[in-house]
Amino acid sequence: MTRKKAPQVPAMAESAGPLKRITIGLNAAIVSVVENAPQILTVPHDKETGEDGGEGAPGDTLPFGPFDPLSHRTLEQGLRAWVEEQTRLRLGYVEQLYTFGDRGRHAAEEDPSADHVVSVGYLALTRGQSAEMSGAKWSPWYQYFPWEDWREGKPAIIDKVLVPLLREWAAQTGGASAEEIERGRRLDRLRLCFGIDGVAWDEEKVLERYELLYSSGLVIEAYRDGRPQARKPDSLTPQLGRAMQFDHRRILATAMGRVRAKLKYRPVIFELMPETFTLFELQQMTEALLGLHVHKQNFRRLVEKAGLVERTGRITTRTGGRPAEQFRFRREILNERPAPGLKLAPSRSRVNNRV
Repeated sequence: MTRKKAPQVPAMAESAGPLKRITIGLNAAIVSVVENAPQILTVPHDKETGEDGGEGAPGDTLPFGPFDPLSHRTLEQGLRAWVEEQTRLRLGYVEQLYTFGDRGRHAAEEDPSADHVVSVGYLALTRGQSAEMSGAKWSPWYQYFPWEDWREGKPAIIDKVLVPLLREWAAQTGGASAEEIERGRRLDRLRLCFGIDGVAWDEEKVLERYELLYSSGLVIEAYRDGRPQARKPDSLTPQLGRAMQFDHRRILATAMGRVRAKLKYRPVIFELMPETFTLFELQQMTEALLGLHVHKQNFRRLVEKAGLVERTGRITTRTGGRPAEQFRFRREILNERPAPGLKLAPSRSRVNNRV
């Protein structure tokens, strides 16, 4: 009887340097909406904890803390504990976003003795804003991504700044076939991300747009991280949105895209709404998060037909116009069907303004 040979275990590749310890970090993109302006909660930058974004890397920081398995039974409990300690805010709705572990995501990792930080990102939605925030602050999320807000029409920064710079980057290849293929891929990314050359704008591609700007070296984080394509910040370099420490703007972009997508198949919008509201207020909240206008009559018909809301029998004049009927969210819908979202299509009257 012939004996089978035991499979050979491949030899472990030699390390290029000393092995790094891995720290599990917990990041929270906490969203609130005030006066139709989506806000994100940021905390002071603490250099004493080793959370240093690097020289020339200003910016805000999302609430963050390491996972301590001795103190935190679960990752989510650890996140809630860190947020409450840093901001005095008790989180309500929370969902896990993604795990961020790319090498070089923290500039401090250039230090051979520094740990490699793998962060688990979370999205949290909260109503209102507490006055006691322990140094934390709310900032409009569109200041980090000014090209994402189309409610007043196509943002000028797209045609005047972004598309010309990205076309220039896409053309920076020679005539070899492989480079031409890469050039085509760059142009394809540009078209799909920013909706040019006949491609429609997709409001959910927030992360893809930021990743394209990072790959092309146009955002300050790319320079801070030492990416070869990066432009050195100077007085002539346009500031493409407010920077954030580490890769927190990437985490925020992931959260924005998740919110915009989830509006259409889960009733997360009601985690941000007050207990009672008018349909006009619900529409304004939806538009603020999508960065787009929706058709008023279609929106109302879809919301009522879907059974997402119910009448309260009360009238309000707080909207400043004619008296409007108040509604509340029908929580029973969660048990009635698996995907009770808004299922709406943004108004394309302003989106079809293409390059």
